[in-house]
Amino acid sequence: MSHTYAQNVVHVVFSTKGRHKAIEAEFRPKLWAYITGICRKLDIYVHSVGGMEDHLHLLIQIPPVLTLSKTVATLKANSSRWASEEGHKFAWQQGYAAFSVSASVIPIVIRYIRNQEEHHKKMDFDVEFVALLKKHGIEFDPKYVFD
Repeated sequence: MSHTYAQNVVHVVFSTKGRHKAIEAEFRPKLWAYITGICRKLDIYVHSVGGMEDHLHLLIQIPPVLTLSKTVATLKANSSRWASEEGHKFAWQQGYAAFSVSASVIPIVIRYIRNQEEHHKKMDFDVEFVALLKKHGIEFDPKYVFD
């Protein structure tokens, strides 16, 4: 085969360090736009980006030349540096969760990410995160999930 074909659609979730509520509502659109810009420069297609004051959800399509870990590390490093330059003092947590998404459920995940504010009226991030891990069959030790 002379070409590479891939559809690496991933729902990525990560939190602010210590899950501090550090992303104010008025700053979120700017931060989401900046992260989208980073993705564009890396040829990552952004289906959706959103979140709350203490975490971020991304639905992205990663090109085959990038690894997931390199993608997340680049997004975190560049966005936290930019946010600090803009006067918003926060950092991202070290870890992340990533879930592969099939083409048939992309619209559902987009809707989920866009409705974060409504969603979090019913549950906090800790409950949401554990529910996502369980839904995707990821084994975890509860005492290490939120270190």
